[in-house]
Amino acid sequence: MIAPSPPQPEPERRMSTVSVVTLAKGRPAHLRNVLRGLERQTQPPAEFIVAVMQDAPYDLPEAPFPVRQILVPGRELPLAAARNRGVAAARGSDVVFLDVDCIPAPDLVADYARALVALDGLLMGEVLHLPERATAGDWDYAGLDALAEKHSDRRGPPAAGIEICQDYRCFWSLNFAIRRATFAATGGFDERYTGYGGEDTDFGKLLDARKIPIAWMKGARAYHQYHPHHMPPVHHLDSVVRNAELFEAKWGYRTMGHWLYAFRVLGLIDDTPDRPIRILRRPDAAELALTGQQGHQPYTNSASVIRAIEARETQQAREAGEAASAGDRAGAPAPPSA
Repeated sequence: MIAPSPPQPEPERRMSTVSVVTLAKGRPAHLRNVLRGLERQTQPPAEFIVAVMQDAPYDLPEAPFPVRQILVPGRELPLAAARNRGVAAARGSDVVFLDVDCIPAPDLVADYARALVALDGLLMGEVLHLPERATAGDWDYAGLDALAEKHSDRRGPPAAGIEICQDYRCFWSLNFAIRRATFAATGGFDERYTGYGGEDTDFGKLLDARKIPIAWMKGARAYHQYHPHHMPPVHHLDSVVRNAELFEAKWGYRTMGHWLYAFRVLGLIDDTPDRPIRILRRPDAAELALTGQQGHQPYTNSASVIRAIEARETQQAREAGEAASAGDRAGAPAPPSA
């Protein structure tokens, strides 16, 4: 008689520790609100790492978990380098990236830790946007929920669970998480990207090329704090153009096409295919006003601004045509008298 096999132990469940990384330049009040949100987590982070993109560290209060500040030098915003330095310093098995203007909801860390057990990929949590002064005074989550709005330009999370993106361009870098080992295996963000724009799309393309899934998830909510901004980002014209050309040299086509289109319609650039992009001029006061976020707006909306730009250009072309027609009529010889 063959003795029965002894019971086999269940597969060891992956135990995670979560490091939270934030990139910061200026905005000290926003950063303190991020820290305040992390102090209210149902699962505290193992640590909070601030990649500081300025000359001096921040004056931050004590927290119930380690807070470390790492100086990341760079003339322009070294966003790619700062993310890589943050992960290099992290000790957790998972890394959550939060922009300095994103307050984590109480379950954000726990939600990401649980989801990264289920999926070895890049996960993006929910993002809601706040109007100006929403975080003034002693804010609470009920007050944030009452004011926050979903961004109309973004697909956003599924009704429940995890949903794989079929297009790497869905990657939105203000609130995401990934296993530290998986991030390290990719080589991280390409540090040739400096300034605003393109470095996150490049990382999404890299993940897609490596067959690493990018997914939206329900939960892991963050509240995006108001700050003056332009969309399309005409105030970052130089870096958007430079980084779009870098992406093209690397992958064979340009990224940030909707922003380049808006710049072209405004007459700011010449982006003729197969030629270097030429910056023709800087945005004027009217264009800065058109693209700027107002205090009552929780977010800026590229699509609506591009429609306004197109309507303005169409109107200007119509008025120019009418003026030319009127000039032709005025200069035409009078018909012979009977």
